[in-house]
Amino acid sequence: MSRPHSLTRTARAAVLAPILVLLAALLTGAAQPPVAGTALPAGTSAAKPTVVLVHGAFADASGWNDVAARLAAKGFPVVAPPNPLRGLTSDTAYLETFLSTISGPIVLVGHSYGGAVITNAATGDPDVKALVYVAAYALDEGENVAAANELGGGHSDLLENIVVRPYPGAPEGDGDVYVDPAAFRSIFAHDLPRAQTVAMAAGQRPATFGALVTPSAEPAWRTVPSWYLIAGDDHLIPPVAQAAMAERADARTRTVDSSHVAMMSHPRATTEMILQAAYATSRSGRP
Repeated sequence: MSRPHSLTRTARAAVLAPILVLLAALLTGAAQPPVAGTALPAGTSAAKPTVVLVHGAFADASGWNDVAARLAAKGFPVVAPPNPLRGLTSDTAYLETFLSTISGPIVLVGHSYGGAVITNAATGDPDVKALVYVAAYALDEGENVAAANELGGGHSDLLENIVVRPYPGAPEGDGDVYVDPAAFRSIFAHDLPRAQTVAMAAGQRPATFGALVTPSAEPAWRTVPSWYLIAGDDHLIPPVAQAAMAERADARTRTVDSSHVAMMSHPRATTEMILQAAYATSRSGRP
């Protein structure tokens, strides 16, 4: 299954560049800064890739805060863009466009549904040097998120504990999917402090139902080296399903005793895996 690309990466960058320059001039009145992701922190090797962290459903980019800080401390440029969560096709297009603004090599990291998005967005992108899945959907062609939960004989607690709400302009049968707040901690983050998970449940960002059932296109993991951090006590994506996805992607794997939000409850292990991918696929080598 192929995915249409309206503009090449080079063409998109050419279109966006003057817009970014104009915005920089208007906002700062100073010399224009480089495009996001191209400026390296002091002491950073130019060969180090930019790490792009993509969140999943029922969450936002703040879930990466601890990991992002650890990566930045190692001298890696890091960005955590918003994932629109409006549909796999449109979310993929959004990430593709975002990636086109970054110069140089990229390590692309996805959590949960974010894994499905990076699987599609990296296909055919020569700048993406590594994929890192953190308790994430490494979908195969024609597979959707809901079906992937059943791989390896697994069963997810998610579908029995969702709340679907309408949104304006939704296609017939679609809606915004939330995790029932009463079940959020158990399903999503049972190893985080209760007060924290109450706040996470209240502020969760929904995905459309359509995003969860849209078939994936050709997966990037067929050609891009991959790593997979399995959350061994995940109640949303069964660990056996995670292991099955990691195995078919020929991913380097590690398992941690974690809930679904491994990047929050195990930020050190998550960072270590991302660094392994970055060092293995960059010219910089270990510091």
